[in-house]
Amino acid sequence: MAGGSVLIGIDAGTSVIKSVAFDLDGRQLAEASRPNLYEALPNGGVVQDMARTFADTAATLRALVDKLPGGAASVLGVAVTGQGDGTWLADRDGEPVTPAWLWLDARAGDIATELTRHASYRRQYETTGTGINACQQSVHLLHMSRHTPEWLERATTAFHCKDWLYFKLTGERAVDPSEATFTFGDFRGRAYSDEVIAGLGLEHCRRLLPPIVDGRRQSHRLRADAAAATGLLAGTPVVLGYVDVVCTAVGGGLISREGEAGCSILGSTGMHMRHVGGADDVHLNADGSGYVMLLPGENAYAQIQSNMAATLNIDWMLDLACGILRDGGVARERRDLVAGLDERVLAAKPLSAIYHPHISEAGERGPFMDPFARAGFTGLSAGAGFPDMMRSVLEGLGFAARHCFEATGKVPAEVRLTGGAARSKAMRQILADVLGVPVRTGGIAEAGAAGAVMIALVQQGHFADIEAAAEAWVTPRLSEPTLPDAALVPPYDAAFDLYRDLSGMLRPAWQRLAAIKRGMRT
Repeated sequence: MAGGSVLIGIDAGTSVIKSVAFDLDGRQLAEASRPNLYEALPNGGVVQDMARTFADTAATLRALVDKLPGGAASVLGVAVTGQGDGTWLADRDGEPVTPAWLWLDARAGDIATELTRHASYRRQYETTGTGINACQQSVHLLHMSRHTPEWLERATTAFHCKDWLYFKLTGERAVDPSEATFTFGDFRGRAYSDEVIAGLGLEHCRRLLPPIVDGRRQSHRLRADAAAATGLLAGTPVVLGYVDVVCTAVGGGLISREGEAGCSILGSTGMHMRHVGGADDVHLNADGSGYVMLLPGENAYAQIQSNMAATLNIDWMLDLACGILRDGGVARERRDLVAGLDERVLAAKPLSAIYHPHISEAGERGPFMDPFARAGFTGLSAGAGFPDMMRSVLEGLGFAARHCFEATGKVPAEVRLTGGAARSKAMRQILADVLGVPVRTGGIAEAGAAGAVMIALVQQGHFADIEAAAEAWVTPRLSEPTLPDAALVPPYDAAFDLYRDLSGMLRPAWQRLAAIKRGMRT
């Protein structure tokens, strides 16, 4: 390949926008980041300024280019990924119609509930592989059709976050295969489905859906005004990556030629993915939850279930302890309690209680959908101390991961763990014990940006396919496996069965509690 030897991956997440530079061997060279600002509205909306998002992205690129010894001339190409779902409307001149609706936006929740009760829902689910929820562009467009149709009349294109950035960089209106089929398509055909669009009642919005561009095969050039804004050279190839969940899975170790790996992302939420090597092996569960996302490979998919709250449960426990200490006149922060916590948790008694990690006010979305689901300990006794309760919380995250994996069809032969909780030795060990399989962590810190760059390297011919890219970049950097403790696997198997049974039994109680609370507010 002619030109430079540096690839830049842009990962525009919900909280942070990062631009990361890698060499051709997958070594991270430098990064630059900015906070990603959004606004929560009183009506449940969560919006983001589209122009500012590009300006912040451009600022990270300028800062990154300044850190490169060869400057802009060393950049071989740029790949972009970003937060999924949401609706970013632009008019024919490329100007925002309204602030972007993020995946956090809850205004269309009632419409999502309507759709899940419709007679055609199962057919929609089986075609897209995706359970409908309030995050999705389809539901956002239905809400806008009912309440602000003038926005749709002005709009020419409905982007997602990364698609908007790609447009600003290249002038091309496009969407990647993973996000296109996730909401509006047939995952088997890797294309839009007119049947799905009609079933959603969105034929009038079909014109807003941009062409599908697969970054493995196609790139566009950085336009002159974007070059001036970013400090890059005009004409630099730009690749549209897949959605951030997929790119993080690619950079985190989901891809392997054997196809037996899984990937868990334990951040604020928990994402649990199983690599599926063909459409016939996709498992669509009876609850209509979870989703199928296309991987950047031939006939390859990520079967995904996502529990709403993962490390949020750990943060809650730490904040609770810090608050009690502060009330007693002892100033402590989370980081103070985390020091040495792994050792205390691993020394604590297993199964001091069964913990259901539904700490989010939004309830649960996988592997069952229940907005009333709430967290709780079952079986606590007076002998349980803070390390015992924290161990129960980590066990609960392990049970939630297993519940999600089983809903995808089976627990993978090995799980690659990424996200903030991957740094915890106790979490890695407990997850291995509960799942009964080895757990590894990846060696690429910025897995999402790396996954996008790996797609670009396939497009540019540096690798024959994404599997080859994974073998070169990811596999050599995987940690040694954390193996299950053979003595704990049987009791955790039995405890998981109890955890799952309790989930079913508690659902009426969660609904009754919600009704009681509503009565108190009237």
